[in-house]
Amino acid sequence: MLLASIGPFWDANEVWLLASGGTIYFAFPALYASSFSGFYLPLMIVLWLLILRGIAIEFRNHIESAVWTPLWDVVFSGASALLAIFLGAAIGNVVRGVPLDHEGEFFLPLWGEVGILDPYTIATGLFALAALTLHGALWVNLKTDLPIRGAITTWAWRATALLTTLVTWATFRVQPLVPFSFAVRPWGFCFPAIAVLGLLAAYDPKKEQRAFAGSCAFLIAMMASVAFGIYPNVLPSLAGNGGSSLTIYNTATGSYGLGVGLAWWLPGMLLATGYAFFLYRRFTGKLE
Repeated sequence: MLLASIGPFWDANEVWLLASGGTIYFAFPALYASSFSGFYLPLMIVLWLLILRGIAIEFRNHIESAVWTPLWDVVFSGASALLAIFLGAAIGNVVRGVPLDHEGEFFLPLWGEVGILDPYTIATGLFALAALTLHGALWVNLKTDLPIRGAITTWAWRATALLTTLVTWATFRVQPLVPFSFAVRPWGFCFPAIAVLGLLAAYDPKKEQRAFAGSCAFLIAMMASVAFGIYPNVLPSLAGNGGSSLTIYNTATGSYGLGVGLAWWLPGMLLATGYAFFLYRRFTGKLE
């Protein structure tokens, strides 16, 4: 029932991952080159986790066995959880900054005081896991009548609220750009305010549509808060490392390339958005 609830949606949603990568490639090629080389190992891990999710769904029903089906269910669950953690850790790396040199290149160990996984990025990874668990639980709540949904939603909401507070506090201490941005442009506090209201709306799973919409607003507003906090940077440099931060200005392609890319990007995004709208309208309502 859980897999059926995401069946028409999960692979279509991965289109947006491809769209994001393509957008970075044509609009900010210097950012693409730097981040994809510096984050090569975690990106390969993310790629393998996406592959494991896909083959787990496809393989689990090929053989009738008391071992085969649970094995792929464990693979799917584990890959999904690790994917949420690594994507959250990736955002943590972007917010904290990386040791960029004068040529815009960097290297990070997988683990260390400042690494791909360090205390701060692990906290952001766990926050992403809690927030996406809440979002998934509210999706199951919206699409099914499974009895497990209430308990998962309650615990995921508490964990998300706790980790939101912890990660917000840590972010203001780790990255000085964030408090500076909110101090000079106080209108940006509207993004955290929307996030708080969205999280409060997600508290009551009995109001299914409002709770899921609140979770959507919470995730979008948290991402907007991150973008606002480090703007105009897209990949800050760690203080004292000697390198310059990558910004929307020094990583953007030329105006001609941006114009040509935009001409292709707009119809592509309209097509993807229209397809997503049709998909969600076509498969609306609970599973029978």
